[in-house]
This record gives sequence, structure tokens and C-alpha cells, in this order.
Amino acid sequence: MSKGTTVAAAAGAMFLVGTLAAVSGLIKDYPLYGGQTVRYAVAALIMFVIMKMSSRPMAHLTVKDFGLLVALALTGLVLFNVCVVESTRGAGPALVGTMLATVPLVMAVVTTRRPRPRLVVAAGIVVAGALLATGLGEGGAGALSWALGAVACEVCFSLLALPLLPKLGAVGVTAWSVALAVPLLAVTGLAVDGAAFLRVPTVPEALGFAYLASVVTCGAFFLWYTALPRLGPGRAGLFAGVIPVGAITTGTLIGLGLPSGAELAGAAIVVGGIVVGLLPDRPVRVGVVHVLADRPDQHEDQGAHDDDDTHDSDGDDESSCHDSSRVQV
Repeated sequence: MSKGTTVAAAAGAMFLVGTLAAVSGLIKDYPLYGGQTVRYAVAALIMFVIMKMSSRPMAHLTVKDFGLLVALALTGLVLFNVCVVESTRGAGPALVGTMLATVPLVMAVVTTRRPRPRLVVAAGIVVAGALLATGLGEGGAGALSWALGAVACEVCFSLLALPLLPKLGAVGVTAWSVALAVPLLAVTGLAVDGAAFLRVPTVPEALGFAYLASVVTCGAFFLWYTALPRLGPGRAGLFAGVIPVGAITTGTLIGLGLPSGAELAGAAIVVGGIVVGLLPDRPVRVGVVHVLADRPDQHEDQGAHDDDDTHDSDGDDESSCHDSSRVQV
């Protein structure tokens, strides 16, 4: 996969995640955790069918692999949804959106011991653009805590998948993570809503779930897990800034209103930050001049060599004279 294709995959994945905000209006009246259970169950079915049809052999899961997958499903999918919902209830969507905008900076800092200055600067630019696009929000300490939890879960969504991708591939990691999220979400739904956490969806709700399961879950997860190991978590994290761009664009296309000047400016800043982060580092070229020290006897040898040359020259002159005398005779 070329670098351009990898960049397009990462940007496309986060753009599709951004469309979630606009499409979620179709399922806003459906029980939350029941809806997420349906979404991930359908996505798991799709991904396992794709995995069965692919030529990649089925990998054997070790205890460590299974533990990582459970942790990925629990943090990156289940707890992430819980944190977003609880933060939104306490402060509206702006606060959690603002906190999630810091994901590029967090990824740039936590993934390496000594983050490259260019990457940190680029992450700061992306964060600033996302904050401008989403607003600063408001809320108390409880809502802020839930929002910070959502940030941690979003980071886990990438970092926990990295050791699994070489063995399972993007399709396998997506299939197993969403499948394991289903029972966890079902238990959460039963605890919160009881038996009412599931019901037969209406036609618009069914269409919304179909889009979320096939496009936002299968499509976005696959693209993200394809690009993540190629870009590395630091650079890949920059593309989280594309999420508000996807939300703004989708809202405009489906008639939810035109974006404001701040939203457009924020989107432009986000793109600029991503470009800065993807620029190649210029290697520092240092010229090295090797000076060979003279050996102690080098000058003596040279002098002796010159003397030999002088003696040889004198000998040649004498022989020339003898030769010329013979010629004259």
C-alpha cells in the first residue's frame, strides 16, 4: 500500500466516524445500549463473513491475544460509549467533543519516549483546529471526568490493537473486537434499561443501524486498522482531528444547516496540522573530513627515497655520457 493510499485510509476512517453524529439522529429514540448491541452484532456478522471468504488462514488465538481483544472491546468500544453518553448527559456534546480533540496530542506524547518536535507541533495545531470547530463546551467535574475517560478509551482503541494486527489483520481485529463488545453491551443495557433495552426498530432506525454497522463500524474500523501500523500511532493519531470535519460535512449534506465560519476555519487548521505532521523529517548532513596523521618515519623515508632518485639520476647521466662517447667514436 502506497503512502497516499495509507493517508487516504486513515482520513477516510475518521471522516466516517465523524458522520456518526449526524446519522445518530435516526436512532436517538432507541434505547442506547440496546442500539449499540444491535449495531455491533450486525457488524460482527458482516466481518466474520468477510473473514471466512478471505484467503487469510484463521489465526489461532492465544490467551494473551484473547485478553487483548477483550480489553480492546471493553475500553475502545463499550466504556468509550458509556463515557461519551454520561459526559453528554452532564454537559452536552461540546465538552466530550473538545476532550476528544486532544487525542492527537495524547497519542503523540504517550507513544514515544522522546516525541519528535514536529509531531508535537502538528498535534497541537490539530487540537487547536478541532477546538475551534467544536467549541469549548462547559460542565462540572463529573462530566469532565467522563470526557477524560473517553479520551483514554479512544487511545486504547489504537494502542491495544497494534500487537494484534500482524497476526489477525485488520479484518480479524475488527471482527473479534466488535463480536466481544456485543455481550458486554448487552449486560450494560440490561443493567441500565432492563428488558426494555431491545425492541423492534422502526424503518428509519433500521436504516440508521444498517449504516452504523456497515459503514461506520465495518468500513471505518477496517480502514483505521489498515492504516494504523503503517503510519504508526503518533502520526495516525493526527487523523482524529478529521472527525469534526466529517460531522460538519455530513450535517451540511443532509440539510442540518451550513457550517459556521469557526467550523470552516477549524477544519482548515486541522488539515494544515495533519500536513505538517506527515512531512518527512529532513536528515541532518554532517561533513566529516578524515585527516591521516604522518608516521614518524615518513619524512625520513621520503628523504631516503629522494636520495635514491638522485643517485639513480646521476647514474643515468654517467651512462648517457659513456654511451654518447661511444657514439662519437
